[in-house]
Amino acid sequence: MKPSLFLLAVLYLLAASCKKNNDSTTTPKNPDVYVAGYENNGSHAVAKLWKNGIAQSLTDGSKNTTANSVYVSGSDVYVAGHENDGHHSVVKLWKNGIAQSLTDSLGTAFTSSVYVSGSDVYVAGYEYNNANKAVAKLWKNGIAQSLSDGSWNGYAKSVFVSGSDVYVAGYEYNNANIPVAKLWKNGIAQSLSDGTRAAEAYSVYVAGSDVYVAGNEANAAGQTALKQWKNGIAQPLTNGLTDAGASSIYVSGSNVYIAGFEYNNSGYAVAKLWKNGTAQSLTNGLTDAFANYIYLSGSDVYVAGFEYNNSGHAVAKLWKNGTAQSLSDGSGSAIANSVFVK
Repeated sequence: MKPSLFLLAVLYLLAASCKKNNDSTTTPKNPDVYVAGYENNGSHAVAKLWKNGIAQSLTDGSKNTTANSVYVSGSDVYVAGHENDGHHSVVKLWKNGIAQSLTDSLGTAFTSSVYVSGSDVYVAGYEYNNANKAVAKLWKNGIAQSLSDGSWNGYAKSVFVSGSDVYVAGYEYNNANIPVAKLWKNGIAQSLSDGTRAAEAYSVYVAGSDVYVAGNEANAAGQTALKQWKNGIAQPLTNGLTDAGASSIYVSGSNVYIAGFEYNNSGYAVAKLWKNGTAQSLTNGLTDAFANYIYLSGSDVYVAGFEYNNSGHAVAKLWKNGTAQSLSDGSGSAIANSVFVK
């Protein structure tokens, strides 16, 4: 007996549904990977945004401009950096490639980090005052807040928002002209080091009730050791026999990742990734290389940085799970400062 037309229709729909489900499970969408940095065009540094390895110039190349941080929120891509007209440096924020100046051209200012929370856009950096002292600053939706009073140089290097709390990591010099690692929470400063030896904080990450900060501090021998602070308690991650430093920290579950560098016995900086205190070398140590930023997406670990080639040019690099991809061709120097995966 032949099957009815109704039964044939049902069987067709079931088969189509199974094919659709199988297709959706076997062909997951690849994430978009954004990298911010800059590349020299022969006369000036040009701010760049690489999306999946394809470069977009954020400036026309007539002035020295760098892109230092990238953050993606929904369909909007934010990049923070600065542009130098030959006399002053102006803080810039690009939203989907359109630039906004956060400072005027009368002074000199630099930026390090951008973070988006809801409709609020936070940018961390510093601006020089009339006494030529760097003042640590946080811009929220273009409005500046001073984090240091300008008596001594202060630098804001990283911003992270958790709920209604805004955390900024950086450092400020004391009256002995020694940098003190700092963490500002909602504008209130906490010293992470005692001011007897040089210490600098470069990155902050908040996971639940725990606040992690990465940076470095000089030891008694004058070498710089990589440091991690958890809730204000310091933990050294290198032995201090050679200089080392942290650039970025990321926390995923119980795992703490830090990107940075450590010099080897041959005097070259090796780009490194620390996971729970254990180091992985990203480069072979035959030329200088630095890891500038880390981002996790699922089980994949992305690190942005740069490595010098045999011609002495910095090559912008993106490491995914330890495997390097060159973002520039090495004919001119280029540096990758930040990575964000959407």
